[in-house]
Amino acid sequence: MEFLPAWPLTITPLSSFGLLLLIGSLGGYLAHRISWLPSITGFMLVGFLVGPSGLGLLTESVLKDSRILIDITLALILYRLGSSLDLRFLRQSPRLVVIALVESSLTFSAVFTVLWLFQIPLALAALIAAILVSSSPAVLLHVAHEVGAKGPVTESAKSLVALNNLLSFLAFAFVIPVLLVEQEARWQQVLLQPMYLLLGSALLGGIIAYGLHFLTSRTQTAAQYKMALVVGALMLCLGLAQQLKLSALFAPLVVGIVVRSMEREEVVSALEFGSAFELFFIVLFVFAGANLHFAELVAFAPVIMVLVIARSMAKWFGVSVSSVLLGQTVRTGAASGLLLIPMAGLAIGLVQSSSQLVPEHAAVISAIVLGAVTVFETIGPPIASYAFRLAGETAVQASAMNNTDNKPQYPWQADGTVEVDLSALHAPEPVDAVALQQAEPKRFKFWRW
Repeated sequence: MEFLPAWPLTITPLSSFGLLLLIGSLGGYLAHRISWLPSITGFMLVGFLVGPSGLGLLTESVLKDSRILIDITLALILYRLGSSLDLRFLRQSPRLVVIALVESSLTFSAVFTVLWLFQIPLALAALIAAILVSSSPAVLLHVAHEVGAKGPVTESAKSLVALNNLLSFLAFAFVIPVLLVEQEARWQQVLLQPMYLLLGSALLGGIIAYGLHFLTSRTQTAAQYKMALVVGALMLCLGLAQQLKLSALFAPLVVGIVVRSMEREEVVSALEFGSAFELFFIVLFVFAGANLHFAELVAFAPVIMVLVIARSMAKWFGVSVSSVLLGQTVRTGAASGLLLIPMAGLAIGLVQSSSQLVPEHAAVISAIVLGAVTVFETIGPPIASYAFRLAGETAVQASAMNNTDNKPQYPWQADGTVEVDLSALHAPEPVDAVALQQAEPKRFKFWRW
Protein backbone atom coordinates (compact mmCIF):
# COMPACT_ATOMS: atom_id res chain seq x y z
CA MET A 1 0.00 0.00 0.00
CA GLU A 2 1.85 2.99 -1.34
CA PHE A 3 -0.19 5.55 0.59
CA LEU A 4 1.28 4.34 3.91
CA PRO A 5 4.55 5.88 5.14
CA ALA A 6 7.80 3.95 5.08
CA TRP A 7 8.72 2.31 8.36
CA PRO A 8 10.61 3.06 10.56
CA LEU A 9 9.88 6.74 10.40
CA THR A 10 12.80 9.12 9.92
CA ILE A 11 13.02 12.27 12.01
CA THR A 12 13.01 15.39 9.86
CA PRO A 13 14.52 18.77 10.88
CA LEU A 14 11.01 19.97 11.66
CA SER A 15 10.45 17.01 13.98
CA SER A 16 13.86 17.65 15.53
CA PHE A 17 12.87 21.23 16.26
CA GLY A 18 9.72 20.04 18.00
CA LEU A 19 11.59 17.41 20.00
CA LEU A 20 14.25 19.87 21.15
CA LEU A 21 11.59 22.36 22.22
CA LEU A 22 9.55 19.78 24.13
CA ILE A 23 12.60 18.36 25.88
CA GLY A 24 13.91 21.84 26.65
CA SER A 25 10.58 22.85 28.13
CA LEU A 26 10.86 19.98 30.61
CA GLY A 27 14.32 21.21 31.56
CA GLY A 28 12.99 24.72 32.00
CA TYR A 29 10.22 23.39 34.24
CA LEU A 30 12.82 21.54 36.29
CA ALA A 31 14.80 24.76 36.71
CA HIS A 32 11.59 26.56 37.66
CA ARG A 33 10.91 24.06 40.45
CA ILE A 34 14.51 24.18 41.74
CA SER A 35 15.08 27.83 42.58
CA TRP A 36 18.90 27.69 42.56
CA LEU A 37 19.12 25.91 39.17
CA PRO A 38 19.49 28.29 36.17
CA SER A 39 17.23 27.58 33.22
CA ILE A 40 20.17 27.14 30.84
CA THR A 41 21.58 24.41 33.08
CA GLY A 42 18.16 22.72 33.05
CA PHE A 43 18.08 22.79 29.23
CA MET A 44 21.54 21.23 28.99
CA LEU A 45 20.82 18.65 31.68
CA VAL A 46 17.77 17.20 29.93
CA GLY A 47 19.63 17.39 26.61
CA PHE A 48 22.42 15.27 28.07
CA LEU A 49 19.94 12.80 29.59
CA VAL A 50 18.13 12.16 26.30
CA GLY A 51 21.23 12.44 24.10
CA PRO A 52 23.50 9.68 22.78
CA SER A 53 25.38 9.49 26.11
CA GLY A 54 22.12 9.14 28.03
CA LEU A 55 18.86 7.47 27.07
CA GLY A 56 19.60 7.79 23.35
CA LEU A 57 16.27 9.38 22.39
CA LEU A 58 18.21 11.97 20.40
CA THR A 59 20.59 9.98 18.20
CA GLU A 60 23.64 11.23 16.33
CA SER A 61 21.65 11.33 13.08
CA VAL A 62 18.91 13.43 14.69
CA LEU A 63 21.50 15.88 16.01
CA LYS A 64 23.12 16.04 12.59
CA ASP A 65 19.76 16.83 10.97
CA SER A 66 19.20 19.54 13.59
CA ARG A 67 22.38 21.37 12.61
CA ILE A 68 20.50 23.86 10.43
CA LEU A 69 18.44 24.90 13.47
CA ILE A 70 21.62 25.61 15.42
CA ASP A 71 23.02 27.65 12.52
CA ILE A 72 19.84 29.77 12.50
CA THR A 73 20.00 30.19 16.26
CA LEU A 74 23.66 31.24 16.23
CA ALA A 75 23.02 33.62 13.33
CA LEU A 76 20.26 35.40 15.27
CA ILE A 77 22.34 35.54 18.46
CA LEU A 78 25.50 36.79 16.74
CA TYR A 79 23.56 39.41 14.78
CA ARG A 80 21.96 40.64 18.01
CA LEU A 81 25.38 40.77 19.61
CA GLY A 82 26.99 42.55 16.67
CA SER A 83 24.25 45.17 16.63
CA SER A 84 25.27 46.17 20.16
CA LEU A 85 28.76 47.13 18.92
CA ASP A 86 28.97 50.67 17.52
CA LEU A 87 32.23 51.33 15.67
CA ARG A 88 31.71 55.09 15.89
CA PHE A 89 31.52 54.85 19.67
CA LEU A 90 34.65 52.69 19.76
CA ARG A 91 36.57 55.29 17.76
CA GLN A 92 35.54 58.00 20.20
CA SER A 93 36.14 55.83 23.28
CA PRO A 94 38.75 53.13 22.55
CA ARG A 95 38.72 51.95 26.16
CA LEU A 96 36.66 48.85 25.33
CA VAL A 97 39.03 47.90 22.51
CA VAL A 98 42.00 48.06 24.88
CA ILE A 99 40.19 45.93 27.48
CA ALA A 100 39.17 43.36 24.84
CA LEU A 101 42.73 43.12 23.48
CA VAL A 102 44.23 42.69 26.95
CA GLU A 103 41.65 40.11 28.03
CA SER A 104 41.81 38.11 24.78
CA SER A 105 45.62 38.07 24.72
CA LEU A 106 45.80 36.98 28.34
CA THR A 107 43.19 34.25 27.81
CA PHE A 108 44.95 32.92 24.70
CA SER A 109 48.29 32.83 26.51
CA ALA A 110 46.86 31.10 29.59
CA VAL A 111 45.02 28.41 27.62
CA PHE A 112 47.95 27.82 25.27
CA THR A 113 50.33 27.42 28.22
CA VAL A 114 48.07 24.88 29.93
CA LEU A 115 47.71 22.82 26.76
CA TRP A 116 51.47 22.95 26.18
CA LEU A 117 52.06 21.68 29.72
CA PHE A 118 49.71 18.75 28.95
CA GLN A 119 51.85 18.01 25.86
CA ILE A 120 49.23 18.97 23.27
CA PRO A 121 50.95 19.76 19.91
CA LEU A 122 51.68 23.47 19.59
CA ALA A 123 49.59 24.17 16.48
CA LEU A 124 46.63 22.27 17.89
CA ALA A 125 47.04 24.03 21.23
CA ALA A 126 46.98 27.39 19.45
CA LEU A 127 43.77 26.48 17.61
CA ILE A 128 42.02 25.36 20.81
CA ALA A 129 43.25 28.50 22.58
CA ALA A 130 41.80 30.65 19.78
CA ILE A 131 38.42 28.94 20.22
CA LEU A 132 38.47 29.29 24.01
CA VAL A 133 39.07 33.04 23.71
CA SER A 134 35.40 33.39 22.76
CA SER A 135 32.72 34.17 25.33
CA SER A 136 29.07 33.21 25.21
CA PRO A 137 26.69 35.82 23.81
CA ALA A 138 23.77 33.44 24.36
CA VAL A 139 24.32 33.17 28.12
CA LEU A 140 24.85 36.92 28.42
CA LEU A 141 21.68 37.81 26.52
CA HIS A 142 19.55 35.08 28.10
CA VAL A 143 20.53 35.79 31.71
CA ALA A 144 20.28 39.55 31.15
CA HIS A 145 16.73 39.05 29.88
CA GLU A 146 15.93 36.66 32.72
CA VAL A 147 16.98 39.09 35.49
CA GLY A 148 15.96 42.24 33.58
CA ALA A 149 19.51 43.64 33.61
CA LYS A 150 19.97 47.13 32.16
CA GLY A 151 22.77 49.60 32.65
CA PRO A 152 26.30 50.59 31.60
CA VAL A 153 27.91 47.34 32.76
CA THR A 154 25.40 45.28 30.78
CA GLU A 155 25.90 47.32 27.61
CA SER A 156 29.69 47.38 27.90
CA ALA A 157 29.68 43.60 28.49
CA LYS A 158 27.73 43.12 25.25
CA SER A 159 30.31 45.20 23.36
CA LEU A 160 33.18 43.32 25.00
CA VAL A 161 31.67 39.93 24.09
CA ALA A 162 31.16 41.11 20.49
CA LEU A 163 34.80 42.24 20.27
CA ASN A 164 35.85 39.06 22.01
CA ASN A 165 34.06 36.85 19.47
CA LEU A 166 35.51 38.90 16.62
CA LEU A 167 39.06 38.46 17.95
CA SER A 168 38.46 34.75 18.54
CA PHE A 169 37.41 34.23 14.94
CA LEU A 170 40.39 36.23 13.63
CA ALA A 171 42.79 34.16 15.74
CA PHE A 172 41.08 30.97 14.52
CA ALA A 173 41.51 32.05 10.88
CA PHE A 174 45.21 32.83 11.38
CA VAL A 175 46.00 29.52 13.14
CA ILE A 176 44.27 27.27 10.58
CA PRO A 177 47.08 27.69 7.96
CA VAL A 178 49.62 26.35 10.47
CA LEU A 179 47.65 23.12 10.86
CA LEU A 180 47.19 22.88 7.10
CA VAL A 181 50.97 23.13 6.64
CA GLU A 182 51.43 20.26 9.08
CA GLN A 183 49.04 18.19 6.95
CA GLU A 184 51.20 18.96 3.89
CA ALA A 185 48.36 20.77 2.15
CA ARG A 186 49.00 22.67 -1.05
CA TRP A 187 50.20 26.24 -0.64
CA GLN A 188 47.08 27.54 -2.39
CA GLN A 189 44.91 25.96 0.27
CA VAL A 190 47.19 27.10 3.10
CA LEU A 191 47.18 30.75 2.03
CA LEU A 192 43.94 31.23 0.17
CA GLN A 193 41.42 29.16 2.15
CA PRO A 194 41.66 31.12 5.44
CA MET A 195 41.82 34.40 3.53
CA TYR A 196 38.76 33.44 1.49
CA LEU A 197 36.94 32.37 4.65
CA LEU A 198 37.70 35.61 6.49
CA LEU A 199 37.44 38.23 3.75
CA GLY A 200 34.60 36.49 1.93
CA SER A 201 32.48 36.26 5.08
CA ALA A 202 33.18 39.91 5.92
CA LEU A 203 32.27 40.99 2.38
CA LEU A 204 29.07 38.94 2.38
CA GLY A 205 28.06 40.33 5.77
CA GLY A 206 28.78 43.88 4.62
CA ILE A 207 26.69 43.51 1.45
CA ILE A 208 23.74 42.00 3.33
CA ALA A 209 24.02 44.74 5.96
CA TYR A 210 24.00 47.50 3.33
CA GLY A 211 20.94 45.98 1.66
CA LEU A 212 19.15 45.65 4.99
CA HIS A 213 19.98 49.25 5.91
CA PHE A 214 18.76 50.48 2.52
CA LEU A 215 15.43 48.65 2.83
CA THR A 216 14.75 49.64 6.43
CA SER A 217 15.60 53.29 5.81
CA ARG A 218 13.11 53.37 2.91
CA THR A 219 10.33 51.62 4.85
CA GLN A 220 10.49 53.33 8.25
CA THR A 221 6.79 54.14 8.15
CA ALA A 222 5.95 50.41 8.09
CA ALA A 223 7.58 49.47 11.38
CA GLN A 224 5.61 46.23 11.60
CA TYR A 225 7.78 44.70 8.87
CA LYS A 226 11.17 45.39 10.47
CA MET A 227 11.32 41.95 12.06
CA ALA A 228 10.58 40.25 8.74
CA LEU A 229 13.30 42.28 7.02
CA VAL A 230 15.92 41.43 9.63
CA VAL A 231 15.12 37.70 9.79
CA GLY A 232 14.89 37.50 5.99
CA ALA A 233 18.28 39.19 5.60
CA LEU A 234 19.87 36.84 8.12
CA MET A 235 18.39 33.73 6.49
CA LEU A 236 19.66 34.95 3.11
CA CYS A 237 23.08 35.58 4.63
CA LEU A 238 23.12 32.12 6.19
CA GLY A 239 22.06 30.39 2.97
CA LEU A 240 24.62 32.23 0.84
CA ALA A 241 27.36 31.54 3.39
CA GLN A 242 26.65 27.80 3.20
CA GLN A 243 26.54 27.80 -0.61
CA LEU A 244 29.73 29.87 -0.91
CA LYS A 245 31.48 27.79 1.81
CA LEU A 246 31.94 30.84 4.01
CA SER A 247 31.54 31.16 7.77
CA ALA A 248 27.92 31.01 8.89
CA LEU A 249 29.13 32.50 12.20
CA PHE A 250 31.27 35.45 11.14
CA ALA A 251 28.96 36.78 8.41
CA PRO A 252 25.91 37.38 10.71
CA LEU A 253 28.19 39.03 13.28
CA VAL A 254 29.46 41.40 10.57
CA VAL A 255 25.87 42.13 9.52
CA GLY A 256 25.02 43.32 13.02
CA ILE A 257 28.18 45.41 13.39
CA VAL A 258 27.82 47.11 10.00
CA VAL A 259 24.09 47.82 10.39
CA ARG A 260 24.65 49.45 13.79
CA SER A 261 27.53 51.53 12.44
CA MET A 262 25.57 52.72 9.38
CA GLU A 263 22.45 53.80 11.22
CA ARG A 264 22.15 57.40 12.32
CA GLU A 265 19.03 56.48 14.26
CA GLU A 266 18.52 53.05 15.74
CA VAL A 267 15.99 51.61 13.30
CA VAL A 268 16.74 47.88 13.36
CA SER A 269 19.91 47.61 15.46
CA ALA A 270 17.83 48.05 18.62
CA LEU A 271 15.13 45.65 17.43
CA GLU A 272 14.05 43.19 20.11
CA PHE A 273 13.15 39.72 18.85
CA GLY A 274 10.70 39.25 21.69
CA SER A 275 9.69 36.12 23.55
CA ALA A 276 9.84 34.00 20.38
CA PHE A 277 13.62 34.43 20.52
CA GLU A 278 13.62 32.25 23.64
CA LEU A 279 12.64 29.25 21.53
CA PHE A 280 16.00 29.31 19.78
CA PHE A 281 17.85 29.62 23.09
CA ILE A 282 16.12 26.45 24.27
CA VAL A 283 17.04 24.58 21.08
CA LEU A 284 20.68 25.70 21.28
CA PHE A 285 21.28 24.57 24.85
CA VAL A 286 19.39 21.28 24.53
CA PHE A 287 21.50 20.58 21.44
CA ALA A 288 24.69 21.48 23.33
CA GLY A 289 23.74 19.16 26.19
CA ALA A 290 22.88 16.30 23.84
CA ASN A 291 26.26 16.61 22.10
CA LEU A 292 28.17 15.93 25.31
CA HIS A 293 30.00 12.61 25.35
CA PHE A 294 30.62 11.19 28.78
CA ALA A 295 33.60 9.04 27.74
CA GLU A 296 35.46 11.99 26.25
CA LEU A 297 34.69 14.11 29.30
CA VAL A 298 36.24 11.48 31.55
CA ALA A 299 39.27 10.98 29.28
CA PHE A 300 40.15 14.68 29.15
CA ALA A 301 38.83 15.61 32.60
CA PRO A 302 42.19 16.77 34.07
CA VAL A 303 43.07 19.10 31.20
CA ILE A 304 39.49 20.38 31.02
CA MET A 305 39.37 21.30 34.71
CA VAL A 306 42.73 23.09 34.59
CA LEU A 307 41.63 24.91 31.43
CA VAL A 308 38.41 26.04 33.10
CA ILE A 309 40.32 27.50 36.05
CA ALA A 310 43.03 29.13 33.92
CA ARG A 311 40.58 30.62 31.41
CA SER A 312 38.26 31.93 34.14
CA MET A 313 41.10 33.61 36.02
CA ALA A 314 42.52 35.11 32.82
CA LYS A 315 39.14 36.52 31.78
CA TRP A 316 38.33 37.98 35.17
CA PHE A 317 41.81 39.31 35.90
CA GLY A 318 42.32 40.80 32.43
CA VAL A 319 39.02 42.68 32.36
CA SER A 320 39.08 43.72 36.03
CA VAL A 321 42.62 45.09 36.12
CA SER A 322 42.47 46.83 32.74
CA SER A 323 39.08 48.38 33.60
CA VAL A 324 40.37 49.74 36.91
CA LEU A 325 43.53 51.10 35.26
CA LEU A 326 41.35 52.87 32.68
CA GLY A 327 39.29 54.65 35.32
CA GLN A 328 36.41 52.33 36.21
CA THR A 329 35.50 51.24 39.71
CA VAL A 330 36.64 47.92 41.12
CA ARG A 331 33.03 46.68 41.34
CA THR A 332 32.32 47.56 37.71
CA GLY A 333 35.52 45.91 36.49
CA ALA A 334 34.90 42.77 38.55
CA ALA A 335 31.31 42.44 37.28
CA SER A 336 32.39 42.93 33.65
CA GLY A 337 35.09 40.29 34.03
CA LEU A 338 32.66 37.75 35.42
CA LEU A 339 30.26 38.29 32.51
CA LEU A 340 32.93 37.16 30.02
CA ILE A 341 33.55 33.79 31.70
CA PRO A 342 30.64 31.76 30.12
CA MET A 343 31.42 30.06 26.79
CA ALA A 344 29.10 28.36 24.32
CA GLY A 345 27.75 29.51 20.96
CA LEU A 346 30.76 30.56 18.89
CA ALA A 347 32.92 27.83 20.43
CA ILE A 348 30.42 25.17 19.33
CA GLY A 349 30.33 26.65 15.83
CA LEU A 350 34.13 26.83 15.55
CA VAL A 351 34.39 23.19 16.62
CA GLN A 352 32.12 22.28 13.70
CA SER A 353 34.22 24.44 11.34
CA SER A 354 37.48 22.88 12.54
CA SER A 355 36.10 19.38 11.98
CA GLN A 356 35.63 20.32 8.31
CA LEU A 357 38.95 22.15 7.89
CA VAL A 358 41.22 19.81 9.90
CA PRO A 359 39.28 16.54 10.34
CA GLU A 360 42.40 14.72 11.61
CA HIS A 361 42.24 16.72 14.85
CA ALA A 362 38.45 16.85 15.15
CA ALA A 363 38.21 14.28 17.97
CA VAL A 364 40.67 16.04 20.29
CA ILE A 365 39.30 19.51 19.55
CA SER A 366 35.72 18.37 20.11
CA ALA A 367 36.51 16.56 23.35
CA ILE A 368 38.44 19.40 24.97
CA VAL A 369 36.33 22.33 23.76
CA LEU A 370 32.92 20.72 24.27
CA GLY A 371 34.06 19.41 27.64
CA ALA A 372 35.00 22.94 28.65
CA VAL A 373 31.69 24.20 27.24
CA THR A 374 29.91 21.71 29.49
CA VAL A 375 31.52 23.13 32.60
CA PHE A 376 31.16 26.76 31.55
CA GLU A 377 27.52 26.31 30.60
CA THR A 378 26.90 24.80 34.03
CA ILE A 379 28.68 27.47 36.06
CA GLY A 380 28.18 30.30 33.58
CA PRO A 381 24.54 31.25 34.25
CA PRO A 382 24.96 31.52 38.06
CA ILE A 383 28.16 33.54 37.55
CA ALA A 384 26.41 35.89 35.10
CA SER A 385 23.44 36.30 37.44
CA TYR A 386 25.78 37.14 40.32
CA ALA A 387 27.69 39.60 38.11
CA PHE A 388 24.51 41.49 37.25
CA ARG A 389 23.64 41.68 40.95
CA LEU A 390 27.19 42.82 41.74
CA ALA A 391 26.81 45.61 39.20
CA GLY A 392 23.43 46.53 40.71
CA GLU A 393 21.65 46.41 37.34
CA THR A 394 18.99 43.73 37.84
CA ALA A 395 15.32 44.66 37.60
CA VAL A 396 14.78 43.93 41.30
CA GLN A 397 17.64 46.22 42.30
CA ALA A 398 16.47 48.96 39.95
CA SER A 399 12.94 48.75 41.39
CA ALA A 400 14.28 48.91 44.95
CA MET A 401 16.43 51.90 44.03
CA ASN A 402 13.45 53.71 42.53
CA ASN A 403 11.38 53.06 45.65
CA THR A 404 14.19 54.41 47.83
CA ASP A 405 14.58 57.50 45.68
CA ASN A 406 10.84 58.21 45.77
CA LYS A 407 10.49 57.73 49.54
CA PRO A 408 9.58 61.08 51.18
CA GLN A 409 12.10 62.54 53.58
CA TYR A 410 9.39 64.19 55.71
CA PRO A 411 5.81 63.12 56.48
CA TRP A 412 4.32 66.09 54.67
CA GLN A 413 6.11 65.00 51.44
CA ALA A 414 4.11 61.77 51.34
CA ASP A 415 1.65 61.05 48.58
CA GLY A 416 -1.98 61.92 49.27
CA THR A 417 -3.93 65.03 50.30
CA VAL A 418 -4.03 66.80 53.64
CA GLU A 419 -7.07 68.98 54.35
CA VAL A 420 -6.12 72.24 56.02
CA ASP A 421 -8.65 74.99 56.88
CA LEU A 422 -7.14 78.21 55.60
CA SER A 423 -10.33 80.28 55.84
CA ALA A 424 -9.15 82.07 59.00
CA LEU A 425 -6.33 83.62 57.05
CA HIS A 426 -8.78 85.35 54.73
CA ALA A 427 -11.51 86.22 57.31
CA PRO A 428 -12.70 89.90 57.35
CA GLU A 429 -11.46 92.11 60.19
CA PRO A 430 -14.04 92.59 63.03
CA VAL A 431 -15.75 95.98 63.24
CA ASP A 432 -14.83 96.55 66.93
CA ALA A 433 -11.22 95.67 66.44
CA VAL A 434 -8.79 98.15 67.98
CA ALA A 435 -6.01 99.23 65.76
CA LEU A 436 -2.63 98.38 67.13
CA GLN A 437 -0.25 101.26 67.56
CA GLN A 438 3.32 100.36 66.81
CA ALA A 439 5.55 101.84 69.48
CA GLU A 440 8.36 104.04 68.34
CA PRO A 441 11.63 102.23 68.89
CA LYS A 442 13.94 103.74 71.46
CA ARG A 443 17.03 105.29 70.04
CA PHE A 444 20.26 104.69 71.79
CA LYS A 445 22.22 107.89 72.13
CA PHE A 446 25.92 107.53 72.51
CA TRP A 447 26.42 111.06 73.91
CA ARG A 448 24.43 110.20 77.07
CA TRP A 449 27.32 108.03 78.17
